[in-house]
Amino acid sequence: MVPSADDLAAIDHDLSKRFIALDPAGYFIIYLDREAHLICAKHYTNTINDKGLAVDPATGQPLPVRGKVERQATALFTGRTAKELGMKITEDCDPCPLTKLDHALYLGREFVRAELALISGEEYIQD
Repeated sequence: MVPSADDLAAIDHDLSKRFIALDPAGYFIIYLDREAHLICAKHYTNTINDKGLAVDPATGQPLPVRGKVERQATALFTGRTAKELGMKITEDCDPCPLTKLDHALYLGREFVRAELALISGEEYIQD
């Protein structure tokens, strides 16, 4: 039996509930620049405290999960495709701003979602 789209979405939903250790190298905010036809990823640094929370390296304060945070990005990466963007981040940076494989897999998936939204004209919201 071929699984339905709902079956596949349920698998991903269940996997999203698992514990993940945050990447001490930082995090990315992904968005589209439709005028330039680009996928954009701003990189922000963080440190992980003894409770496993991402904190602002300058203040030591935990980074909120929701709401707007005024911080300066350490880098802006752009690409016309998910692959181009991924290669810029993983092959053109020294050091690479990723230290965890699960973070890299997550970004790859998000970049593909962003690319599909860029092509289709649909809204992109980072997971």
